[in-house]
Amino acid sequence: MEVSGKRCLALALEAERVAKELNMLDSIAVAPPNPALALVAEHVRGIPVIAQHVDDKEEGSTTGYNVAKMLRSFNIRGSIVNHSEHRLLPKEIEGIVKALHESDMLAIVCVKEPDEIDAIAGLSVEPDYIAIEPPELIGTGNAVSKSKPEVITGSVERANSLGLKRSKVICGAGIVDGRDASIAVRLGSRGVLVASGIVKAVNWYERIRDIALGMLSSR
Repeated sequence: MEVSGKRCLALALEAERVAKELNMLDSIAVAPPNPALALVAEHVRGIPVIAQHVDDKEEGSTTGYNVAKMLRSFNIRGSIVNHSEHRLLPKEIEGIVKALHESDMLAIVCVKEPDEIDAIAGLSVEPDYIAIEPPELIGTGNAVSKSKPEVITGSVERANSLGLKRSKVICGAGIVDGRDASIAVRLGSRGVLVASGIVKAVNWYERIRDIALGMLSSR
């Protein structure tokens, strides 16, 4: 509830502010709750706004579903897919990634462990990002980059060994500050996925800026 109502837009604007100050307009994105997507996308133009979930449905008779082409019409630039709180079957993931790419949108597919990357590599289409997030660390403040660094290095090695060319590995779960992000990048992650580490911070701007600087320091 920290980002309920228009507070969701306030957080997104702080993320955009950091991106402009640090020249990271293509490196910071926000994924608001679905009810706020259009509102945020209307006011935040400098950084990508992405959805938390898209359904494997074509436009048409789709009451109650999130359809990629419809989201794109509201300037939504991509979506998270298969988050640990919204798990999907491989066939569904494949259909969603295809739909996102057909609509010129980013696909960020989440996995719980390095072994799951095998299933992603077996799909007929590669996502833009594979986000490794051990679910037991999500929301704990115990960063994967510090408590389970082998998960990051193992995921990067797995993706490389499977010959994935489009998909970049990023990580999440427990990231709360710039040091966590810096360590993740040094371990091979191309970015971080952060939720409660920012949402629950007292000062959103300072927390986002700290994590962004952590990323930059290890590039």
